[in-house]
Amino acid sequence: MQTLLDAHGPLVLSDGPDNRRPGRRDGPPDLEELWRDLNRRLAGLFGGRKGGGPRDAGGGGPSFTPNGKSTKAIAVIVLGIVIAIWLASGFFIVQEGQTGVILQFGRYKSMTGAGIQWRLPYPIQANEIVNLSGVRTVEVGYSGSLRTKVPRESLMLTDDENIIDVQMAVQYRLKDAPEYLFNNRYPDEAVKQSAETAIREIVGRSKMDFVLYSGREQVAIQAQTLAQQILDRYQTGILISSITIQSAQPPEQVQAAFDDAVKAGQDRERAKNEGQAYANDVIPRARGNASRLLQEADGYKQRVTATAEGDASRFSQVVAEYAKAPVVTRERMYLDTMQDIYSNAVKVMVDARSGGNLLMLPLDKLLQQASQESARAAAQAGAPEPGAASSAAKTGAADIDRSRDGLRSRDREIR
Repeated sequence: MQTLLDAHGPLVLSDGPDNRRPGRRDGPPDLEELWRDLNRRLAGLFGGRKGGGPRDAGGGGPSFTPNGKSTKAIAVIVLGIVIAIWLASGFFIVQEGQTGVILQFGRYKSMTGAGIQWRLPYPIQANEIVNLSGVRTVEVGYSGSLRTKVPRESLMLTDDENIIDVQMAVQYRLKDAPEYLFNNRYPDEAVKQSAETAIREIVGRSKMDFVLYSGREQVAIQAQTLAQQILDRYQTGILISSITIQSAQPPEQVQAAFDDAVKAGQDRERAKNEGQAYANDVIPRARGNASRLLQEADGYKQRVTATAEGDASRFSQVVAEYAKAPVVTRERMYLDTMQDIYSNAVKVMVDARSGGNLLMLPLDKLLQQASQESARAAAQAGAPEPGAASSAAKTGAADIDRSRDGLRSRDREIR
């Protein structure tokens, strides 16, 4: 046991780890003792008043009581430390792609760039860090996955009074930090509501097939433009990057009927295409045949007309010659007619004036034999000279003409 003297009399301390007053061994530590211990330490650092007071029973040094100067110095140091900590609390770091917004008594004051910045400590000034480069996304018509639909947001009415289910994703970023922080209470929710309002307006002015098939991209572009106009009107400081329609289809309750209608429409288009292909094949062919028939008829017309005109001209010439020499003209006409007749018939000449001998003259056989002999001679000679066959034919024809002239003279003698 140790006994110390204080202002109130002797103090008995136990030898255990906790020096407590008698009767309070299980309570909290004595605050007065802690305060006295702190005063002794500070007095030893700054020089306190060394009194001649009683020493402790263990032979320790004299007790120290801080004077007014040391107390003032302690207060200044503590105050300086507090002020330094308070001023240091005004430093903050702004990352690249972010901006700092400084508020003075809750009102916007200025903006800062990236780096280590300083402001007046709280409660004079405060700061907000806003990420301007990050892309944010909100979902309209679904939550997390396309299977998790939100019918209250996704079901829309088209211009032709059909209901469709539309899910889309909206990506946006911030373009003005003060507007984003102070002009609207819930700016992110404003993005979702403006996008839903825009898509409902666009879908309400469009046909169902246009939204589902051919016009999905156009609908998304128009919705993005309209939603951006709404956000700019409210000065939200938000820029919409893109609106993507994730899914657009009829409600699940009528999906089967809609599929049947789509298949019927596809069958109709296929039948129309097949009919158009058949028409494209038949019509040009019919037009070609009609044009060919017209050209053939025109050619026949011109040929008949020319033949008739030639016959009429030849008849006029024959009439003129007949008026000059009727006998000669009649004889010539007879001979020409017989020539035409015999040229298309098999001819055998028989000499009836000879004695008992029968002389036959097959002209056709003779002509055929003459042509064969000329062809054989040309083949034996190798490469025939141009016009050899024609000369042989001319020779045979000359022989035939001489034979005909002989027959004509005989007929004249008989007559």
